[in-house]
Amino acid sequence: MTTPDAAGRAEDLLRELAPQVLGALVRRYGHFDLAEDAVQEALLAAAVQWPRDGVPENPRGWLVKVASRRLTDLLRADQARRRREDTVAAWRELPDAAAGAAETADSDDTLILLFMCCHPALSAASQIALTLRAVGGLSTAEIARAFLVPEATMTRRITRAKRAVKESGVPFGLPPGHAERLGAVLHVLYLVFNEGYAATSGPDLARTELSAEAIRLARLVRRLLPGDGEVAGLLALMLLTDARRPARTGPDGALVPMAEQDRALWNAEQIAEGITLISEVLPRGEPGPYQLQAAIAAVHDEAPSSAETDWPQIMALYGLLLRIDDNPVVRLNHAVAAAMVNGPAAGLVLLDDLAADERLASDHRLHAVRAHLLEMSGDPAAARAAYQEAARRTASLPQERYLNAQAARLS
Repeated sequence: MTTPDAAGRAEDLLRELAPQVLGALVRRYGHFDLAEDAVQEALLAAAVQWPRDGVPENPRGWLVKVASRRLTDLLRADQARRRREDTVAAWRELPDAAAGAAETADSDDTLILLFMCCHPALSAASQIALTLRAVGGLSTAEIARAFLVPEATMTRRITRAKRAVKESGVPFGLPPGHAERLGAVLHVLYLVFNEGYAATSGPDLARTELSAEAIRLARLVRRLLPGDGEVAGLLALMLLTDARRPARTGPDGALVPMAEQDRALWNAEQIAEGITLISEVLPRGEPGPYQLQAAIAAVHDEAPSSAETDWPQIMALYGLLLRIDDNPVVRLNHAVAAAMVNGPAAGLVLLDDLAADERLASDHRLHAVRAHLLEMSGDPAAARAAYQEAARRTASLPQERYLNAQAARLS
């Protein structure tokens, strides 16, 4: 009989192993698109069997073996359709004994898979979408929301990306020019972390498995490129942000805004590591966007209380960030900082300029910030309406409950 605890443990393990198994199959066989289908079928088989029969001694090897068999079937069917059955004999599948030995080794192809998904034949948007799907484990719907495009559009984009990787003929392995793909890789990890820290939809505020995986992958990239300031900056940003996670929800799972969080619950070890990282790289030269965001996170984390936050420094840092990464989300955060330094009216003026930006006009965050600043300015009726509008626009249930509660408080 399957118990809820057994099912939950199996689900967590499968989520961790999925990109590793996919990487192993692509390394051994190629055929990225068919490999992903085979891995999904192996994961489904494990989700049924493991809670009932127990997790095998070598779960990764079990998944690779099952997925390999399924991939072999898919390849045979594909070859038959293309009338190339004679090539089946040339497949380079490892013998069962050798495969078992290889898969018990402590190897993880996830980082190679990450760079492969950022193939130069793909557009930047397709690189990020494919990596979020294959390595980050996000659904197509979640990726579509991250890109603010319809799900059908994202499905086509991911399908084309898989086809392009397959047709490129590039062997599986860490590319010699991997530094050229670094920008897309870091952007991918940034989006995966954000989806984990603040889920765009669903019943939970966070998806800790995603943020933890993003941090793990960022550590791998830093190990590969220890001298890159933006790699260190992104890892620092993740650590400094994730450090607040224990205080972001109350006992009932409700959202707790930063100003009301119990800072004693923040992870001091992560904060210390993040501050050390960003302190090492900032003096090296012109900082990039991840370093500046990490510096902003460090100012928040070092403040003993919300009232003692150094908002002028945060506003100055956002001003620097706008010079190199002028996007609506940065402008939104800059407006908040301006309001904290110069008063809510100053922030509301900046929000009026943002309202015309189609990339953010429908986002709940614009209306939530407007509501907060209207409340600060002494206009509870307008603030209540803005909170209600923000609640209607979010797909996250905890965010919706919080925003509706804020509106009810002003009734």
